[in-house]
Amino acid sequence: MSLGVLATLAPSIYRRLQLSRAKHRSLAGHSRMAKRLARLLPGYHFDEPMFFKCDNAPFDVQNLRRQAFFKIAEVLKARHPLSIQATAAARESISDMQFISAYRVPFQFSPLVQEHLKVGSFLQSATGVYVTDLDGQSFYDLTGSYGVNVFGADFYKKTMADGMAKTQSLGPTLGAYHPCVASNAERLKKISGMDEVSFHMSGTEAVMQAVRLARYHTKRKNLVRFCGAYHGWWEDVQPGPGNPMPPRETYTLSDMSERSLDVIRTRKDIACVLVNPLQALHPNANAPGDTTLVDGSRKAAYDRQAYTAWLHKLRQACTDNGVVLIFDEVFLGFRLAPGGAQEYFGVKADMVTYGKTLGGGFPVGVVCGKKEWMHRFHADRPADICFARGTFKEHPVVMGAMSAFLDQIETPEIQAVYEGLDERWNSRAQRFNSVMQANDIPLQAANMSSVWTLSYTQPSRYHWMLQYYLRIHGLALSWVGTGRLIFSLNYSDDDFETVVQRFVMAATQMKNDGWWWHSPELTHKSIRRSILKETLFR
Repeated sequence: MSLGVLATLAPSIYRRLQLSRAKHRSLAGHSRMAKRLARLLPGYHFDEPMFFKCDNAPFDVQNLRRQAFFKIAEVLKARHPLSIQATAAARESISDMQFISAYRVPFQFSPLVQEHLKVGSFLQSATGVYVTDLDGQSFYDLTGSYGVNVFGADFYKKTMADGMAKTQSLGPTLGAYHPCVASNAERLKKISGMDEVSFHMSGTEAVMQAVRLARYHTKRKNLVRFCGAYHGWWEDVQPGPGNPMPPRETYTLSDMSERSLDVIRTRKDIACVLVNPLQALHPNANAPGDTTLVDGSRKAAYDRQAYTAWLHKLRQACTDNGVVLIFDEVFLGFRLAPGGAQEYFGVKADMVTYGKTLGGGFPVGVVCGKKEWMHRFHADRPADICFARGTFKEHPVVMGAMSAFLDQIETPEIQAVYEGLDERWNSRAQRFNSVMQANDIPLQAANMSSVWTLSYTQPSRYHWMLQYYLRIHGLALSWVGTGRLIFSLNYSDDDFETVVQRFVMAATQMKNDGWWWHSPELTHKSIRRSILKETLFR
């Protein structure tokens, strides 16, 4: 039976089939199945001998790895005793630190890594493109403060100080507004091209409110997110593993798919579509982290033209069906262009969420939207309201720092940073890749402007070790390790070249220490087969 006939004779079955075909054909696209399998996956870990030979490396390579592993452990302990001690003491009380420590590397290796490769989570200062730990050891900062640090640490020190100075006479008074709130709103309307603004305490809250408003005005309950995209940690937008609640009102569809467009333009139960433009770097894949480096098959690539074409099609599909298109720019906002992803891709959303860098160094979330979507009540139906609050959502200090941030990005100095931005970072990525290739290092970078993902050009179960070699060569990564490098835009050519050379030193040392040994029989497929056997027969 053709789909057209099925649509006529059994429309409900057709719609269900249409939705299933639009989901990504992986566990990431089928969150219910992913949650069931996650509960069944048994935990196991390697003892010390298996830790170094799980890829069947010969004894001399195993021994080389063992010696290197414990040498790195000693170097870390000797260089960072105060930072490591403070982290160990705090970990017992701070659940986030326990989680990060356990999931820094693939779980099979985690216990031995936690026992020996101690790293610090505390810093005492940041300046320029450097951060310094409690022991006075400085690193080039490749963390980007999870997207906050777009223009460099000194930029935010200034906006934070200016914000404090501007609002200190009002102090912590809440409920009423400092005058800068009004000017912030007007400038955000101009930047976003929207009619109204609401302030919140985090990016997650901003996304929650945008979805809430879309449901309120459309009278529909379901939302669409795309496979792999991150929109905060609340239930509806994180329906797979990691969320204790099963998905109920979320469709996780395949990114850049005509089948997804068919669903969006035809179903009458979809309130909104969420787009995180960062997914253009790794469509239909979760945010990369070293804990997922089980075989080295991680891939990333960015095609600006193709993603722009997709967004234009998505815009039209939403328009055709009265679906609210929400750009989640909490992470990328102000990094790609002064007007964010809307300006960068030339696509107009119905609502935009901002956060991170917009707070000028303080926590913030913002929703900007068209008037018809932002209104929270109906005058002719006084009980029909869309309630939203937050005690600290217009905190004077945050609003002051936001005002200082918006002042700064209008200056000629910051506007000049945006000139040739893509070309500059694309050229740097090409330089990085050519140097890695010239030094016979199995490492390549894909970039979306200044946000990078590292991939590996040969199979291995030990790629995750690179983060520790980078650390001892003075490069600071976030806990997702080599999965994401976030450069601040104040990196000079000299700074960048130093980072490249440190990568070469770190990767060459790792290679010489035997971690990238491989035989012709070692393939991505053979590694995955080995992991399956380990899982089933332990």
